[in-house]
Amino acid sequence: MKTTFLKPGDTAPDFTAVDQDGVEFSLSEYQGRAVVLYFYPKDNTTGCTEEACSLRDGYTELKQLGLDVIGVSPDSTRSHRSFIQKHSLPFRLAADTDHRIAELYGVWAEKSMYGKTYMGIVRTTFIINGDRKITHVFDKVNTKAHAMQILEELKKTL
Repeated sequence: MKTTFLKPGDTAPDFTAVDQDGVEFSLSEYQGRAVVLYFYPKDNTTGCTEEACSLRDGYTELKQLGLDVIGVSPDSTRSHRSFIQKHSLPFRLAADTDHRIAELYGVWAEKSMYGKTYMGIVRTTFIINGDRKITHVFDKVNTKAHAMQILEELKKTL
């Protein structure tokens, strides 16, 4: 399902969010650093846990390439804190409870499950360079091997 309107070459929209510790931060604080900005539907669900653990397991390699990782979902700071503790996640999770960030990035969309339609996050990852330009968009995320998916794609362009 391809719904994002942002594409490589676009400027990543700045946003301000609160992380798992209640600390407010902005994407603009990462100026000069590359970021893996990944949107996922819900803490502690199977696919989202697989994706987060894949990024955790590949975190050292991502950091070696100069990438910071930020996860975004509509969950609360409390839920994010629990998710991080339960799975030893070494990166920041943004609480997008009003889905404002997801809307900025075009990943808040109508979805359907079991014949019911609802609004939710379409799992998508953006790689953003130090100048806030989007270099890659992953809209077909391999949750079990997402870190490798990112690393393999980035190694093609290095």
